[in-house]
Amino acid sequence: MDWQERFELIKREPTEEIVTEGELIELLKTKDRIVAYDGFEPSGLMHIGTGLLRAIKLQDFIEAKIDFILYIADWFAYLNDKLGGNLELIKKAGEYFIEGWKACGVDISKIKIVWCSDLVKDPEYWETFLKISKLVTIKRTLRAVTIAGREESEVKNPSLLIYPLMQATDVLMLNDKKGVDICQLGMDQRKVNMLVREIVEELGRKKPVAIHHHLLMGLQASGRMGAFDENESINKQISFKMSKSKPETAIFIHDSEEEIKKKILNAFCPPKQIEDNPIVEIVRYIIFRKFDSFLIKREEKFGGKVEFKSYEEFAKSYAEGKVHPLDLKNAVAEHLNLILEPIRNHFEKDEKARKLYEIVKNASITR
Repeated sequence: MDWQERFELIKREPTEEIVTEGELIELLKTKDRIVAYDGFEPSGLMHIGTGLLRAIKLQDFIEAKIDFILYIADWFAYLNDKLGGNLELIKKAGEYFIEGWKACGVDISKIKIVWCSDLVKDPEYWETFLKISKLVTIKRTLRAVTIAGREESEVKNPSLLIYPLMQATDVLMLNDKKGVDICQLGMDQRKVNMLVREIVEELGRKKPVAIHHHLLMGLQASGRMGAFDENESINKQISFKMSKSKPETAIFIHDSEEEIKKKILNAFCPPKQIEDNPIVEIVRYIIFRKFDSFLIKREEKFGGKVEFKSYEEFAKSYAEGKVHPLDLKNAVAEHLNLILEPIRNHFEKDEKARKLYEIVKNASITR
């Protein structure tokens, strides 16, 4: 496989931004072993954004011959007071996440799992943390707290200021200890990746390539139409993302056929609207990545069955009003159920996975 093919796999949706494409191309041309990482707060049940969408993107990296690290940010969940700040429960949630990715199709044997609670045991971690803390202002750090799903106004104690500084430390430590070249995170993590790229040269380090993927929109999301500048567009995507702490916005990987259908039927889905439409997003980022085509079943009096071979073909038809929102919703619910059925089966039949699911399901989910 040549570098162009690897580049196209990495760039494939749901990838939304590469900073910079030139640096990534240089990596692909000159380095034999390239390592990427993505990090996760283990903080509750997996929805299709955390599970399916991440598994889809991870598979692109594996096919592109990139070594991949999944980083379980257990200490970050503690700083962010997730699961009531119970570290033992957070650890179980991390183990549950691993089972969730496995159920979603990730070949765990082809990736490496690293826990934050292990990485921080290295004395160099805290030396690096202190060096970073001297290079950034409080104002710059405050701007980055959105990576924790918080607004600046929510910062009441130092833990949320420590959070972005620790994440910046992660990047440098993972580079030193694991050879990480690429930070492959969601668009909600962009601010800390940009912070890292701003300061690394002062620390005598090479800038990591930052690759950000799309955040799947929550089912109830809606917003004003029209143009947005770059920062406003990113903030909108973050505020409308699917969230486990807002279960009405999310389809969880454990949802039954009935739950999926109910949530989809109640979802925001304006006719002819492609942008800011969560049901259309599921078609674009999940269904067309899991199926070769998208079949919508309709009664003959409404046009009969229609099959789309590409997202572009579907989007054009929907924008022209040739597909009714109700028909679209029914088709999306049917396709999602087919995708989630083997995932549900894994958590029903695998004893370890089932026990972890029960522990996390019964925990109190805190924002």
